[in-house]
Amino acid sequence: MAQRSPWYRLIADLHDTVQRATMDYARSRGLKNLWLPLTTRTITCPTALGSDSEAVKVTVTGVETYLPDSMQFLLEYGCRLAPGGCYTIMPSFRGENPDEAHLNQFTHSEAEIPGGLNDLTRYVDGYVKALAGAILAEHGDRISAARGDVSHLERMAGRDRDFEQITFEEAVRVVGDVEGCVRDAGDWRTLTRKGERLVMERVDEFVWVRDFDALAVPFYQAFGDSDAKTARCADLYFGMGEVVGSGERHSDPGQLRKSMALHNVQEDEYDWYVRMREESRMLTSGFGMGVERFLMWVLHHDDIRDMPLVSRVNEPPGWPPAIVRP
Repeated sequence: MAQRSPWYRLIADLHDTVQRATMDYARSRGLKNLWLPLTTRTITCPTALGSDSEAVKVTVTGVETYLPDSMQFLLEYGCRLAPGGCYTIMPSFRGENPDEAHLNQFTHSEAEIPGGLNDLTRYVDGYVKALAGAILAEHGDRISAARGDVSHLERMAGRDRDFEQITFEEAVRVVGDVEGCVRDAGDWRTLTRKGERLVMERVDEFVWVRDFDALAVPFYQAFGDSDAKTARCADLYFGMGEVVGSGERHSDPGQLRKSMALHNVQEDEYDWYVRMREESRMLTSGFGMGVERFLMWVLHHDDIRDMPLVSRVNEPPGWPPAIVRP
């Protein structure tokens, strides 16, 4: 049973360490923690042409609404109330089929800070290094005994320089000789999971890929050039591939409207989001890190479905089932 499993006791302790280390790091950078609702009328992820997830619709007291796929929009609003930035660690919900790399309910560590994409990547570099250092200090011996190695944690925590960064165009050139690494939909391209892993093999075990095709990412990512062909966004790859997704937001309402038109997004569905910029223009950038994906890397594990303390993967009527745990 899970309650007697050393695996889940270790994961429970890692949860506590991640929570405390996140708070300590965010506070040291001037960010504030906000309490945000677990329902939303405004979804984020399914708005990108490259997205393969759907919003999770629910009915609460007769009102149709959604479970949040991200707290990003509310964190952008929160930056107007906490101008130094804000953060949360909360559940996110996405309508997709779980597999080794995806959960349809997962824990999301998110933050929004004042400034541009370069400010954000520096914040995230420091954040994941702080997490690795805290986990090493508190659980290094247990992880070494259970999984056989903590050198990856030592390399991340001890990194004395920023993580490598390459553009998406550079990444395409790096992996372009191998079939199946780039998905090309004509108007936009993105890297496949195979491509992400090959980038890490050929560039570095910790690497940012930035400036993706604008139509491959959601409409709220700021344009990276005057032709609106690229977006000021970046994904941090390590372990299984993408663990952190991030981006700079449109600060100008006109540019936001232009992006909505290019993505065929109805403005009336995001009216408050546009008006927020008209009434309080502010340059912010934010990120989301899947905590379970981070812990997969910590524990040298290859199936994210073994990470939640309580299974919620396509929960059957007879839950809880008998499951063989690692």
